[in-house]
Amino acid sequence: MRLAPRKFKGIRPSQFWVKAIGLSILSAFLKIILLALHVIPFNSDEAVVALMARHTLAGDWPTFFYGQAYMGGLDATLVAAGFLLVGQKVVVIRIVQIILYSLTVITTAQLGRMIFRSERIGLLAALFLVIPTVNTTLYTTISLGGYGEALLIGNLLMIVALKSRIETSIRWVLAWGFLSGLGFWAFGITMVFILPSAILLAYGIISKTFSRRSWAAVVAALGAGIIGAAPILIYAIENGTGTLMSEFLGSAISGASATNIFLSIYDHLINLFLFGTTVIFGLRPPWEIRWLGVPLIPLAMAFWLIVIGLTIRNMRNRNNASEGRWLLGGVALTLMTAFILTPFGADPSGRYFLLLLVPMAIFAGEVVGRFAERGVSNEWASLLVVSILVFNLWGTIQSATRTPPGLTTQFDSVTWIDHSYDRELIQFLEQNGETRGYTNYWVSYPVAFLSEERIIFVPKLPYHEDFRYTHRDNRYEPYNIEVSRSDQAAYITTNHPDLDERLKANFASMGITWEEASIGDYHIFYNLSAKVTPENMGIEDWANEDLDLQTQ
Repeated sequence: MRLAPRKFKGIRPSQFWVKAIGLSILSAFLKIILLALHVIPFNSDEAVVALMARHTLAGDWPTFFYGQAYMGGLDATLVAAGFLLVGQKVVVIRIVQIILYSLTVITTAQLGRMIFRSERIGLLAALFLVIPTVNTTLYTTISLGGYGEALLIGNLLMIVALKSRIETSIRWVLAWGFLSGLGFWAFGITMVFILPSAILLAYGIISKTFSRRSWAAVVAALGAGIIGAAPILIYAIENGTGTLMSEFLGSAISGASATNIFLSIYDHLINLFLFGTTVIFGLRPPWEIRWLGVPLIPLAMAFWLIVIGLTIRNMRNRNNASEGRWLLGGVALTLMTAFILTPFGADPSGRYFLLLLVPMAIFAGEVVGRFAERGVSNEWASLLVVSILVFNLWGTIQSATRTPPGLTTQFDSVTWIDHSYDRELIQFLEQNGETRGYTNYWVSYPVAFLSEERIIFVPKLPYHEDFRYTHRDNRYEPYNIEVSRSDQAAYITTNHPDLDERLKANFASMGITWEEASIGDYHIFYNLSAKVTPENMGIEDWANEDLDLQTQ
C-alpha cells in the first residue's frame, strides 16, 4: 500500500511546529537542571570523546572512537565544533548531546504525525520524550561516542523513507543513501534503522517494476551511501576489513562468549526480558538492580503492556498507517534480533535498548490519542500521560540524588569514582612533579583531558577486584610513548585495597622507596626512588595468580 498525501487531523501546521519546538526546549531544560546539580560524573568514555575532539582541532582527525572500530568520529567532530565556538569544556560535550536530543524530539513529533496523519499523536509521542526514563536521560545527556547521533539519524532515515513513498523524487533516495552511510559510520548500531527503512524503500522501487528510473534510484542510493560512509571505506582500504568486521559484530563486548551458541542465546534472552525490560520501562537504573518509583510501577507496567498489546493487534490493520507502523515495528524487531544473536546481547545494562525509544513513544502516543478519539475524556488521557511522566521523573530524581554514583555509565560499583576530586588530584600531581605514570582506565582519560594533557597516566592497571585487565583499556598509543620517555612514573589506584597492597609488596621486593597520598577515591604512589613499569612487576599475570589462589 502506497502512502498518499492527506490532510492532517488537529492543529494548524504552524502551531504544530511551535509546540514541537516547545517540547524540545522543555526536554533540554530538564537536562540543564541535572548538569547544574553536578549529578552526572565525567567518566572515561566521555573523556575519550573529548580528547578526540581536541585532537581534531589540532589536525589529527580520528576515524573511529579510540581503541575500537565500530563507533565513528562523528560525535567527536561535532564536539570539536563546539570546542571551537565555546572552548574546551566538559559542558560543551553535554550541550552537543542536548541539541541532538532536542532535534530527536522534534523529528519524533514529525514522524508520528506522518505515520498516523495526526498532529495530536505526533505531539503526544514527543511529550513522552520530554521526561524519559533514567536510561534515556543518561545516554542522551552524556556522550559515549554516537548514541545521540544514532537516534537522530534513525529518525531522519525513517522520515525520508516515508517521504519517498509519498513523493516520488530522487532527492529522497539520495538523502536516504547518504544518511545510511553516515549513520553506519557514526555508530554501527544505526543498522537497526537502516535495514527496516531500506526494506520500505526497496518495496517502493520494486513496485515500479524496475524501470530505468528505479535502477537509477538504486544506483543513486548506493552512491550517496558510499559518500556518507567514506571514512569507513578509507579506513578499510588502509587497514583491511578484518578488524572492522570483528568490531561491528561485537568483539569488544565484555562478557561475550562464543563457546556455545545456544547458551549464548539463552543468556541474551535473559538479559533482554529480565534485565532489559526493567530498564526500558524505567523500573530500574541501568547500572544497578534497584527499583525506582515503586508506588507507580504497577501503573507504568500496565500502561506499557497495554501499548505493546494494542500495537501488536494494530499491526494486522491495513490502512494509511500500515507502512509506518511496520517500519517502527521493524526497528524494534531488528534490534531485539541483533541483541539475541550477536555478542552485544551479553551487555545487560540497557544502553542498546535506547533505540527503542522512538517506536515506544510513537506507539504510546497512538494509544493515548486513540483513547481520546474513542470517548475517553481529555482529562483522563492527560492524567495517564502525566502519571507516566511523573514516574519517569521520580526515577530520575531518585537516581540523581543517590551520589555516588549519581547518573553514571558505570555498571561495576568498583568504578564508581568521586570525580569531584579530579582537580585536586591534578593540582597535587603537578605540585609534586608527577606528570607521567600508570593508572586504570577510569582515571587516565578524564585526568588527561582536564589537565589539558599536561598529565599523562596510561591505563595499565586493573580495576576489577579479581585483577582482570584488558589491553583495550589502553586506547591511545601516543600516551604510551610519552610515559615511556619519562624518567619517573607514579601510580594511581581507586577503590582497590588488594591492588594497593600488592603494589607495595612489589615495590619493597624491588628495593624501591615511595610515598603515598590519598585524595578522595584516589590513592597515589609517588616519589618512587626508581622508575618501575607494570611489565616489570608482571601485573598481567596477577589475575591468573588470584584465580589460582581462589581455586586452591
